[in-house]
Amino acid sequence: MAGRNPARREKATRAESAAADQLPEGGLPRFDALVHERLRLGILGALSATESLTFSELKKRLETTDGNLSVHARKLEEAGYISCAKSFQGRVPRTEYRMTAAGRRALENYIDRMEALIQALREK
Repeated sequence: MAGRNPARREKATRAESAAADQLPEGGLPRFDALVHERLRLGILGALSATESLTFSELKKRLETTDGNLSVHARKLEEAGYISCAKSFQGRVPRTEYRMTAAGRRALENYIDRMEALIQALREK
């Protein structure tokens, strides 16, 4: 049945290609360390599902502290994976994050490599 779904077939081919491109001698794909960290992966995952999220929304969804979120969001911003816009709503500061095209590609690449790893483990 998998042969009948071209989207699934293309996704599997992308995952295999990503794994083949990044397999060192040990056989494990190399993951983008910037994305691989739990909180940064959470930030990208949350932003991938919506147009934008505020600092407060991200903090609540990821159940983290101000400092932790701030440090990890800044690393993603410096890498060009997310953008940050600061403004005021009345007198209250508002920080809003959006995923960039580079961030979306990095997340998709990470997922492809993770799928390739899972597939390789299942085949053993």
